[in-house]
Amino acid sequence: MAFLDFRNVRIAGIAAGVPKNKISNYSLIQGEDISSDYTPEAFVEATGVKERRCSDRLCTSDLCFAAAEKLIAELKWDKSEIEAVVFVSQNADYVLPATACILQDKLGLRKECYAEDVALGCSGWVYGLSNLASLVSTGSIKKALLLAGDAKKRAIEKRDPLFGDAGTATAIEYVKGETGFKFHFGTDGSGYDAIIKPDGGSRNQVSVHSFELKEYEGKMMHGLQTRMKGMDVFSFGITTAPKSIKKLGEHFNFNYLDADYFIFHQANMKMNNQIVKKLKLDPEKVPSCMYQYGNTSSASIPLTIVSQLKGKFENKLTKFICCGFGVGLSWGTVAIETQNVLILDIVEVNDEDENYGYRI
Repeated sequence: MAFLDFRNVRIAGIAAGVPKNKISNYSLIQGEDISSDYTPEAFVEATGVKERRCSDRLCTSDLCFAAAEKLIAELKWDKSEIEAVVFVSQNADYVLPATACILQDKLGLRKECYAEDVALGCSGWVYGLSNLASLVSTGSIKKALLLAGDAKKRAIEKRDPLFGDAGTATAIEYVKGETGFKFHFGTDGSGYDAIIKPDGGSRNQVSVHSFELKEYEGKMMHGLQTRMKGMDVFSFGITTAPKSIKKLGEHFNFNYLDADYFIFHQANMKMNNQIVKKLKLDPEKVPSCMYQYGNTSSASIPLTIVSQLKGKFENKLTKFICCGFGVGLSWGTVAIETQNVLILDIVEVNDEDENYGYRI
C-alpha cells in the first residue's frame, strides 16, 4: 500500500501566478468552441467554469517564476539557502533540458541545487509535495520550492474552454517537531489512454500524419491534441478520490471529517459535487476556484487555497485534506496541518512583460 508519512517538514507559504488576460465562457460560440448540444449558459452550468485566465505567449515556467519570485521575497528567504526545486507540469518548456534546471538559474538559486521535473498532471502537486517532503524531512535540505502548473500554449491546438492557465509556488522548509504530511498514492496504468496526447513522444513521433484530423468522440482532432474519454475519467474521479481519502484516515487512524478544509483537483463541478456527496462533507469546507480559473491541472489545489482561503486560516492551526486525480491514471491524497503559513494575493502576469516569454 502506498502510504507515506514525513515529519519535521512544513509549508511556509503558497503563491499563484495567472495570466492577466481573462476569457469569459459566456462568450463561447455554440458548435465551434463548444458542442452544438450546449449553449454557453448550459456549458457554464454543467462545468462550473465561468471564466479562465489564458495566454498565447506565457509558458508554465513563466507563471511559476512570477509566483516563486514574489513568494521568496515576501518570506524574506535567502536564495542561497534554497537547495531543491521540483517543477510539476504536463507542459515543460522543452523536451529537454528539464524545466527545473532553467528555473534554478532564472530564480538565481545556488548551483548546488537539486532540480527535478515531474511529468504529471492533476495529481502532480501531491506527488511533488511528497518528493520534496522526503528530501526536507531529514534536515539535509532545509528549504525547497515546489513549482506546479500548466499553461497550454495552443499554436497547434484549439483551447478547450474547460481549461485555464496557472503556475504556483509552494515553499517547504525543515522544522524539527512539525507533524508533517501523510500521503496515500495510487496508479491504474490500464487507463493510460483515458487522457492522452498520442503523438509527440518516442512511441509516436511527430510526422505529417500527426496533423491529420480524425474523429474522436464526436470531435475532429489531430494527434498532437490532448484527448479524453470523458465518462471514463468521470467514473474514475468520483470512485477513486473518496476511497483514497477514507483509506488515508483509516491507515493513520484519524477521522477525515475532522479536517477544516478539503481541497480537490478542480476537474469539473459535477465530479467534485459527487465526491462531496459520497464523503458526506459540509460544502462550506470544500472551496472551489473552478468558476474563476477553470481546470488548471497540477496548479488547481494550491490555486484554490490562494484564491479562496487567503485571510481565513493562516495564523491558526488548520487541517487540510488535499486530493488530486487524473491523467495516468493516478491519484494522490495528503493530510496537512498548517500554522503561520504565508498566503499571497494572486500574481497577475502581463503577456507583454519583457521578463517573460523568452525563447530560443
